[in-house]
Amino acid sequence: MERTKPLRDIRSLSEDDLVALTKELGQPAFRAKQLREWIFDKNVCSFDDMTNLPKVFREKLAESYGFNIPVERAKQVSRDGSRKYLLQFSDGVSVETVGMPSKNKLAVCISSQAGCAMGCAFCATGMNGLTRSLTDQEMVDQVLHVSRDFGERVTSVVFMGQGEPFANFDNVVSALRKLNAPGGLEIGARHLTVSTCGVIPGIKRFAELPEQFTLAISLHSAVQSTRNKLMPGVKKHTLLRLHEAIQDYVEKTGRRPTYEYAMIDGVNDNNPEMQALIDFCQGTLCHVNLIQLNDVPDSPLKPSPMEKVETLQRRLTMHGVETTIRNSRGNDIDAACGQLKQRFAVKKSSDQ
Repeated sequence: MERTKPLRDIRSLSEDDLVALTKELGQPAFRAKQLREWIFDKNVCSFDDMTNLPKVFREKLAESYGFNIPVERAKQVSRDGSRKYLLQFSDGVSVETVGMPSKNKLAVCISSQAGCAMGCAFCATGMNGLTRSLTDQEMVDQVLHVSRDFGERVTSVVFMGQGEPFANFDNVVSALRKLNAPGGLEIGARHLTVSTCGVIPGIKRFAELPEQFTLAISLHSAVQSTRNKLMPGVKKHTLLRLHEAIQDYVEKTGRRPTYEYAMIDGVNDNNPEMQALIDFCQGTLCHVNLIQLNDVPDSPLKPSPMEKVETLQRRLTMHGVETTIRNSRGNDIDAACGQLKQRFAVKKSSDQ
């Protein structure tokens, strides 16, 4: 059966476009403002919900425009309350998104690309390569979907799902600004975190943004040869240049970047690796998140024992480096860091 081509998403129109469209459909100018508020401030996904617009106007809009929101193909619920979603966009491409509730807060981990081209050895996402980058609205739609499913306001968003955000820089920044915008979701800039493998041009551009968005770097080793094996997609962005770029970022912004360090048994948890991380961080403004590697099927890499994670935390703290051990959320449903795959539950969804 031939797939019907979706209507153009009205949310892709600019404010000027909405003004022109309103005029074209014979409506007074103030209707454009009302339409904009429904779309971007109230985030409605149906013309029927725009109750202060005339019915004839809504019907005309619906003839040519729609809301291409993603369809939930599968959902899994973790013992810790986290929920992982397989969301499919109008072109058939799907991504995974995770909602993580905690007391009166709701964090969402979103994808910036379908798949990933970085090829990190410990990550399930890159096993099938990159399908395509997501639009800004597709990223925002992931947040809106989780918010609707939980019936709660989202308080923080991390761009730590599938993809390398800085390989899709412009759309990621546009999504950040939509999530932060007054009158919309209004998520504080410091509660919007972008995690990069260490793409230096992206870090430099990120440092120029006026907003106080948070930067996280997937480091995983401060030894160049080890990092090259673990993260071949960023070989050209050497640790020396990365360190310089991050220090420039700190000087320009005054903000504290976070280093993500997944501890892998026998790979980056020995004494020379620990000392290299201490040397990389000591005397700089940063925060280190230590995490036991999350298991990925068919991967020979295994998590470090917790004793080694705690040892590294003590050593970093002793050298004045702010460090926490992060608990994995949603590990039992493969929703933790490094476990997201584009097609995780396609087969399961038919059974639900």
